[in-house]
Amino acid sequence: MKIIEVTDLNRPELAVYAELSERQLATIYEPEEGLFITESPKVIERALDGGYEPVSFLAEKGQLAEAEEILDRMEDVPIYVAPDEILTKLTGYHLTRGLWCTMRRRTLPTIEEVCQGAKRIAILEEVVNPTNVGAIFRSAAALNMDAVLLTPACSDPLYRRAIRVSMGTVFQVPWAYFPKYNVGSDNTFSDASLHDKCDSRDQNCSDRNSSVYKYNIDVLHKLGFKTCAMALTDDSVSIDDPVLNSEERLAIVLGTEGDGLHEQTIDSCDYTVKIPMSHGVDSLNVAAASAVAFWELAK
Repeated sequence: MKIIEVTDLNRPELAVYAELSERQLATIYEPEEGLFITESPKVIERALDGGYEPVSFLAEKGQLAEAEEILDRMEDVPIYVAPDEILTKLTGYHLTRGLWCTMRRRTLPTIEEVCQGAKRIAILEEVVNPTNVGAIFRSAAALNMDAVLLTPACSDPLYRRAIRVSMGTVFQVPWAYFPKYNVGSDNTFSDASLHDKCDSRDQNCSDRNSSVYKYNIDVLHKLGFKTCAMALTDDSVSIDDPVLNSEERLAIVLGTEGDGLHEQTIDSCDYTVKIPMSHGVDSLNVAAASAVAFWELAK
């Protein structure tokens, strides 16, 4: 192990932990892929097993033994160590279980690659809270979802909080972003746009042409999926309707916090599905709703 004692908090190598925001980390090498930070031995191990490349580690001196199995796998990767009080001063946080790791992002797969062979997938439309994104990924991993697709305005699954809440399942469940489409004046799209690399860090997508929402569903239909919008409408069917589980390939579409799915999305889906409620409750948080939907529809 290449252990380096931290005596100077101004070391430039530590800027990724002390000075740069997550957005800055994500764009640090543009146009190449950027960096992200993950924490705790178990989550870091899942990232390593998922093929992500570590750049450096930051460890609490007294916790090295707990992370020894992971760190023993590393050759020539610097491991910066210091007492907890120094690390808290450096980062502004108490290190979760004493270990952080900076890793390189990877080029995301295309939608077609992620969906190849998949039977059940989740679609997140403008889910902006990283806690919800992380929780949905954890449910997707636990409840037999084959992949997750996100619209460009969704929170980044590789933000530290999303990774932490997911318990590292963002490194286990295949995922991809829908591209940002350039919509022509006649509402047409180029087929080539399906293969464009999406800038997953751009959150300013809410002013896109409304026909994009329909087009995303059309993409899923072309890939052979039936689509079900999780929403309350007059023609919603119950989530336990047997016709849903009879579908060979099904995409479960979940909407943003508060407002839910766009009307164009709901209108374009094959089914509109509701979770029966009691005690006057009209809906669940999107993360909770995802767990119920995945459990029922991926049996």
